[in-house]
This record gives sequence, C-alpha cells and structure tokens, in this order.
Amino acid sequence: MQIADIFAILHPAIAVIFVFPLIGIVVNFAWQTRQRRLQILAGNKSKIPPVVGPEHKQLGEWLTSAVVGVTLIGLSYPIGKNIIKNQLWNQTPFQVILILLIFVGVIASLVLLYRAQQRIWRGIFATLTGTGLVILGFQDGVFRRDNEWYWSHFYIGMTAALLMIFSLAIVQDIYQDKSHRWRIIHTILNCIALLLFIGQGITGTRDLIEIPLSWQEQYIYQCDYANQTCPTANPQTPK
Repeated sequence: MQIADIFAILHPAIAVIFVFPLIGIVVNFAWQTRQRRLQILAGNKSKIPPVVGPEHKQLGEWLTSAVVGVTLIGLSYPIGKNIIKNQLWNQTPFQVILILLIFVGVIASLVLLYRAQQRIWRGIFATLTGTGLVILGFQDGVFRRDNEWYWSHFYIGMTAALLMIFSLAIVQDIYQDKSHRWRIIHTILNCIALLLFIGQGITGTRDLIEIPLSWQEQYIYQCDYANQTCPTANPQTPK
C-alpha cells in the first residue's frame, strides 16, 4: 500500500474508530438525560445520576468537533490530490492559497463558535463554519455523486455536519429557553442526524468498495460505470 492509499483511508478509519462509537455514547447519554427529565417531571425520584446531562453536552460538543474534523480530512484528500495531479500551484496559485485559507478559516470559526457567548456571534461563527465546509465540498476533485444526491455519501455527510454545527450553536439557547422550543428542535434535528449517520455508514462502505488503490486507478477508471462494463485485456498468444 502506497502512502497515497494510507491518506485515502484516514477518513473512514477515523470515522469507524472514533466518530461512530462516539455517536453511540452521545445517543445513550441523550436517552438517559431525557428519561431522567421525564421521571422528575412526573414527580418520581430518578435513579439516573444528574451527571448524565452535563456529560451529554460535553460529549455532544466532542462529536461536533469530530464530525467537522473527519469531514475536513475527507475533503482534504481529493482536493489535495487534484491540486497535485494538475499542478494547480503553478496554474492558479491564488486558488490554492484560497483553499488553504478556507480550511484554516473553518477550523478557526469552529473554535470561536465554542467560545462565543452571544447569540449573534454563535450564529456568525456557525454560518462561517458551515459555509466553509460547503465551499470546500464543491471544489474540483471531490466525488459527490450528483446524479444520486439522495444516496450520496457526500451530501448525506455534509447535511449531518451542518446539523451538528447548528446543534452546537443553539446549546446555550436550550438551557435558557423555558418554553423548551429549542430543546424540541434540538431533539428533532439530532434524530434526523442519527438517521443520516446510519446512511453514512452504508454509503461509506459502498464507496470504499468502488475506490481503487492508487496502482489500480488507470485500469479501474477505464470501466464504463453506467453500463457496468470494463475493457477486456487481449490475451497474449503463445509464440
């Protein structure tokens, strides 16, 4: 396996090893937090420790960082590969610099989103983070499966990442809103995000099967994916 192939599997490896287990933990704490709240509202003494709420919040923040991080890693490989393959630093150096600045800007905006207290700044930094991800996602080299957007690993993952960023931006509103409107929105959106993550597991596995190793690319990419055919090598006749 060449170094390019190692970089190619970083995104799925981190997702499998870290992100998906973290999703399970966050969902478990979310369920316990809700059950404890319902038991208290019913006037019963809950056996679920009160620490589940703060831990759910903290782990949810970690999950948002992990999702954004693994998305950036997943985008950096095809974008970087396209830059190197086409030597864009010689042809359009400004574009290369701009792409690098957007990567840095997304990370900086996410960090500032964690630190922001006022709603307007949380909205600004969440918007900058999400916008940066979308801009990077539509760079040349990124495989998006536009003809099957409804079953695309890219579009499902991007939607899930944006939902996680939005959830992070409204965390403080959840605790301050006595009408529980933001809590309901948070619950609904994250249930949708959970379904999207399940879709990511399925589509990611499918895409891994379709992505060849670097030494196989020149042969695999000669195939006709629409008709599901590949050129047949001419057998050499013995002399």
